[in-house]
Amino acid sequence: MLTRVAVLALEEIAPFELGVLCEVFGTDRTADGFPGYDFAVCTVDGGPVRTRSGFLIEPHADLAPLADADLVAVPAHPLACDAPPAAVAALRAAAERGAWVLAVCSGAFLLGQAGLLDGRRCTTHWNHAALLRERYPTAQVAPDELYVQDGRVITSAGTAAGIDACLHLVRQAHGASVATKLARRMVVPPHRAGGQSQFIEAPIPEAVDCQTLQPLLEWLLRHLDQPLTVDDLAGRTHMAPRTFARRFRAETGATPHDWITHQRVLLARRLLEETELSVESVATRAGFGDSATLRHHFARRLGTTPLGYRQTFRLR
Repeated sequence: MLTRVAVLALEEIAPFELGVLCEVFGTDRTADGFPGYDFAVCTVDGGPVRTRSGFLIEPHADLAPLADADLVAVPAHPLACDAPPAAVAALRAAAERGAWVLAVCSGAFLLGQAGLLDGRRCTTHWNHAALLRERYPTAQVAPDELYVQDGRVITSAGTAAGIDACLHLVRQAHGASVATKLARRMVVPPHRAGGQSQFIEAPIPEAVDCQTLQPLLEWLLRHLDQPLTVDDLAGRTHMAPRTFARRFRAETGATPHDWITHQRVLLARRLLEETELSVESVATRAGFGDSATLRHHFARRLGTTPLGYRQTFRLR
């Protein structure tokens, strides 16, 4: 059952992420056959709070609606935000009585402060994932996920991933047809393929700085389309294969195979974004040989397909 929704708003709240929750749960669409919600934006004392953009939000209520809400949602707040004890207690109490708790982007840090991420899988914006793991070491941070559900706690990556998380909850509470219809009304995909990896900026390096292997690595970046073996590369550096493999890992932090595969994926991403080449031609130019191998590595490293990636990121 999902009818009562309370959103926790603290100082310096992110207006877009608040808007996501308002759009999904705070907009009355009952006339069109959608479920309706008793929706409240709540602050600690019931007074207004300032957004990151400088304007004030006038809430519906103080923390009282959190006590019986079916869903308590937390938009993004500054990473340095230290939630007042009353807000932390209200979050913890909601989770303990079995309410859904959903955090958008850096809202996950407030859940961590309330102890709701201890031992749970969770996520946040990829740029904050390492800090979330550092602050809450028992949390199982999954930095590549657009959203993660662990029990009745849902966390999402940044900005638009909050929409994905909300639609996921609507799908569970009201069924796939309602979630799909709502996504269509909002002009967003009902479900996005892939994870955050496809959104992380990863330019192909123009120069490589390594102690002894720099000339080889720069040569590799110019010849990714060619067959490359450890024996051949070791020969170019006048090393035995085992010595070369150890030196390569010591200077790059990766095996030759992993490093080359990563660079080939980066090249394939650029070709899919910037050229008209077919997926098969991209696979050849990037050194994967065929489209099946390219799809395998895209799925493994980016959580999507080459075609799906092109449709999302193609430069028009």
